[in-house]
Amino acid sequence: MSLPIRQTSSNATISLIFGVLSYFLLPFIGAVIAVICGHMARAEIRRSQGALDGDGMAVAGLILGYVHLGLCVLAVLAIFLFLGGIAGFLMLLASLH
Repeated sequence: MSLPIRQTSSNATISLIFGVLSYFLLPFIGAVIAVICGHMARAEIRRSQGALDGDGMAVAGLILGYVHLGLCVLAVLAIFLFLGGIAGFLMLLASLH
């Protein structure tokens, strides 16, 4: 008795690949692609009623993508706070003279 071979969702594979690439080659854009393809893959896998595999890869791509997007937001916030702190310090120095 042989079981039918389940095909892996292409979107799940793309999501995982771009999730990893977002940390090395494609910051931000890779994370956005990973998140979009991850959600598309999970929906495609649910609709296939067991014919497609790859939900774990889609979830991994989603996690990598969302974590990278969160890190991007934190980096931008840190830059603005740092530059704002410098500007505030310079204004304080200017007001002392």
